[in-house]
Amino acid sequence: MNELEKKKHTGLINAKFAVLIDADNNSKDYIKVVFDEMTDEGIITYKRMYGDWTSPNLKSMKDVLLEYSITPMQQYSYTKGKNSTDSAMIIDAMDILYTGDVDGFCLVSSDSDFTKLASRLREAGKFVIGMGRQQTPKAFVSACNKFKFVDLINENMAQEAQDKEIPKVEIKNQEEQNSKTPIEEIKKTITKIIEEKSDDEGWVLVSLVGIMLQNKYSDFDSRNYGHKKMTSLLKELDFEIKAFKESDASRKSGQVFYIRLKK
Repeated sequence: MNELEKKKHTGLINAKFAVLIDADNNSKDYIKVVFDEMTDEGIITYKRMYGDWTSPNLKSMKDVLLEYSITPMQQYSYTKGKNSTDSAMIIDAMDILYTGDVDGFCLVSSDSDFTKLASRLREAGKFVIGMGRQQTPKAFVSACNKFKFVDLINENMAQEAQDKEIPKVEIKNQEEQNSKTPIEEIKKTITKIIEEKSDDEGWVLVSLVGIMLQNKYSDFDSRNYGHKKMTSLLKELDFEIKAFKESDASRKSGQVFYIRLKK
């Protein structure tokens, strides 16, 4: 576990990432997967997608730019058969490395040309997450700290949605239900966070859970579910809560709260 992972695990920081997307080697169907996964990792401070936006091949990609507030980075294809997008993305990544305040990078592509870039960013002490299809060359996969196959994740998400599809007879107040994230989804996400971030005894900081929920759901607020405090909501969702003494004198309560799954 590197230094960034240790800090994230203990909830000492909220890691900041630059998400750089190779539009020539991606489908708009996978963009949701990219940002769903990255909100679990930390705060996304850069959202950039590279390609020749004058090309008809990227017409379908333009819809997701506005939906996810992605900055399009124009790179003209001066020579047929040559991918100038790769060079632009690599140069931009190095600029961000030396001038941007980020803890890590997410490189979204299935192109092996980014293998050296991933290695260089890791040498600079940055945490590198790669995302691409299962056909991505092994060299690029191995060069990243973590690699996620977007097509496989997308298939699993589609299958889960199909398995848990709500019968039509139960959807009577669809507009009201869509006004906020369903509490069942919140509970499922909390369970996943505990399973991935807890210590050997199963405990994880409540504050870390709150940060990760806000990263994933921009509308999340315990008050939306009838609770003034986060701990109150967690207790209602049947999680185990415990207060530990905190040595930091600046804390008025002198306590810090942890959560774990009930045994």
